[in-house]
Amino acid sequence: MGEKKGFFSRLVEGLTKTRDNIVSGIDAVFSGFSKIDEEFYEELEEILIMGDLGVKATEAILDDLRDKVKANHIKQPEECKQLLIDSIKEQMKVEETAYRFENEKSVVLVIGVNGVGKTTTVGKLAGKLKDQGKRVVIAGADTFRAAAGDQLKEWANRSGVDMIGGVEGADPGSVVYDATAAAKARNADVLLVDTAGRLHNKKNLMNELGKINRILEKEYPEAYRETLVVLDATTGQNALVQAKEFSDVAKISGIVLTKMDGTAKGGIAVAIQSELGVPVKYIGVGETIDDLQKFDSDEFVNALFDVDNNKENEEC
Repeated sequence: MGEKKGFFSRLVEGLTKTRDNIVSGIDAVFSGFSKIDEEFYEELEEILIMGDLGVKATEAILDDLRDKVKANHIKQPEECKQLLIDSIKEQMKVEETAYRFENEKSVVLVIGVNGVGKTTTVGKLAGKLKDQGKRVVIAGADTFRAAAGDQLKEWANRSGVDMIGGVEGADPGSVVYDATAAAKARNADVLLVDTAGRLHNKKNLMNELGKINRILEKEYPEAYRETLVVLDATTGQNALVQAKEFSDVAKISGIVLTKMDGTAKGGIAVAIQSELGVPVKYIGVGETIDDLQKFDSDEFVNALFDVDNNKENEEC
């Protein structure tokens, strides 16, 4: 519980820039309007879009808000702030089945461009799963970037999990082949695969992921498949573009958003989920292993609006 509570405080702190960017604007609209009219909604829309929530999510949130305002016969802008908070939460709900890979034999492919914290995410996930009592094997299939293997080895040692591969220039397919054999021999619960993320050369990336997929289908058909894309929240709309490009080359099942603590663009978490229909499953707000946590829409939106979990604002 301490870890969770600690994370919530870090999240509140980490979302400071985003909060200054979005929430202060929203507050100004709520206090600046004396009635709920078209202009009120237009102002809100502008702030949400500027806050990187994206057009699609913003429209869905405001449609939902309009419905709630009508249904509850609300007249005063101030009275519907909690309704707006609830609408944002609803946009971002993560299904219960989102973490299915934790409960059955699985392979988790982690993709993302270099520099977004992909290898670190693999290391942190390995540590988290190990702490849950899982047997974990890491495949260092990002053989393109020299430092990736060393970095991953360090995380593997720290977490006390087995790692296969990680040699620069090795064939990623053969690394995955060896790692699959090791995962089966050691009866691993989760095989985590760190893959190269060269989006600027989509053809190569497609071929590489295609090859990895074929090997897994042939050698490890019984394993449940999860594909996580790691994105850097500080890049805002660019993260959304990357997510879309990755979804062209792979069947993405979840998003990991890193560096949430360094950005005024935290609203991108809402946009990605809405635009792609793929849930944000983990968010990172720092460097230590505890700084990567499962995404919780209530917690995220409460931290964004600085509403304490324990004393939820009274419903309006």
